[in-house]
Amino acid sequence: MKTPAPEKPDTIKLLAEVSRTLDHQEDINKIFRQVLSIMSEHMNMKRGMITILNRDTDEIVINESFGLSEEEEARGRYKPGEGIIGNVVKTGRHIVVPRIDEEPMFLDRTGSRNNLRTSDLCFACVPVQSGNEVIGTLSADRSLPDDEDCRKNTSDKDSTEELVDVLSIIAAMISQAVRIKQIDQEESGSNRHASPAPDSPFSYYREDPYQNADSDENMSRPANIIGNSKAMLAVFRMIDKISPTNATALILGESGVGKELVASAIHFKSHRSDQPFIKFNCAALPESIVESELFGHEKGAFTGATATRQGRFELADGGTVFLDEIGELSLSIQAKLLRILQEKEFERVGGSKTMTTDIRVIAATNRDLEEEVGNGNFREDLYYRLNIFPITVPPLRERKSDILLLADYFVEKYNAINFKGVRRISTRAIDMLMRYHWPGNVRELENCIERAIILSEDSVIHGYHLPPTLQTAESSGTPATGSLQQRLDAIEHEMIIEALKRTKGNMSKAARELGLSERVMGLRVKKFGIDFRKYRP
Repeated sequence: MKTPAPEKPDTIKLLAEVSRTLDHQEDINKIFRQVLSIMSEHMNMKRGMITILNRDTDEIVINESFGLSEEEEARGRYKPGEGIIGNVVKTGRHIVVPRIDEEPMFLDRTGSRNNLRTSDLCFACVPVQSGNEVIGTLSADRSLPDDEDCRKNTSDKDSTEELVDVLSIIAAMISQAVRIKQIDQEESGSNRHASPAPDSPFSYYREDPYQNADSDENMSRPANIIGNSKAMLAVFRMIDKISPTNATALILGESGVGKELVASAIHFKSHRSDQPFIKFNCAALPESIVESELFGHEKGAFTGATATRQGRFELADGGTVFLDEIGELSLSIQAKLLRILQEKEFERVGGSKTMTTDIRVIAATNRDLEEEVGNGNFREDLYYRLNIFPITVPPLRERKSDILLLADYFVEKYNAINFKGVRRISTRAIDMLMRYHWPGNVRELENCIERAIILSEDSVIHGYHLPPTLQTAESSGTPATGSLQQRLDAIEHEMIIEALKRTKGNMSKAARELGLSERVMGLRVKKFGIDFRKYRP
């Protein structure tokens, strides 16, 4: 029985379904599986693969596939330059094999085509890129019709170009998901695809992963903290361990990592959640006022004390007190704090009556308290009393797979606050965010996104909207010896790409948007080697 000619795919419907998958799914592997399934329905695809390059191991592995068994997926490993897939990763150029049996470079390392007539199979592979970096591939093979006339029609140049164009557009659509998965694999030290949850949701789009059912039966994630990296999952487990107890917690980490959010999560997951949660920054006030704020004072205790005042420990009775920057307290106040922790007793400033309070203390600091103890700046007995259950919150540079999650959250937040309509972050801006070392951690990222949203005029955050601190050779991926012209070319290249995306590859419309003549637009596109056809539906 002859194989009929494949029906021409409804490209618009295909891409619309892929787009909906990206918008309504947050699990990366689920996205990949659905995209491949959609491709099989619309493109007569027999087998399809999404591979990802692990830069740490310099190995390309199959992350998701259609038409392959788990054993066949496991065998699909390549080095850059090895076979069709390796060559696509190495060169960044697509490769089409009209007939698999006629191409010696086609390795079929998976063995999925051993029992098939490979003379009837056509294979196409396109690169998945983030900026100028190849991070993986998207490939598909289709059966060729038996009828000679149909076969000629199927393998002609137009049909091949159409197949490559469709694959290239889908590859561009899933590129950010591939980038997140690549970073996730490199952070976890694994290049297997088998465990998408809980550490690989793709919520650069609009879904909030924390509203979903918990995938780890031994851990419930805090609703107020965004993060899916391996380092943050460890923090979540620590929060789960300590929350049901009355133990004192010490939260450690650099400034801006979100120590207050961890303290809040501990309180609101504890049996004290319906009681007060009192926050106090020990570095915000002078020493003379700190004591009164914490312990309260009696009327007439000092000049200006015109009435009796309750302190934070008294107000928090039955609840939790969070002492931020506890390393800033003076030694005299540290002694009184130690008594609170051990005896639950204190006296107000200027008073003699002993007060009792039932509180839980959570402390936080960005200092090395052991070093402070050695220098005589922090009481050793207080340190050991606080250090019952330390939780270290990792800096942002150690949880880079969370950057896009956080950026997306801040985009939504500051869109609402500033009445803006930013819908996405450009590829170049994402690369800059991912390359930067973030000394100010999450707080710095939040400030960057807020600034970019205010500057954006076309509903897109571009690289030139980010602060000057990110516009460095290291963060932007430009050579350190780059001239002013090279920097200007980079900005011009990005603006042209964005205009072509908005106009769906229409050169004339893009030229008008940019205020260029069609001739100048054509010269610029040629100069930068931009294929405007990639952006056409």
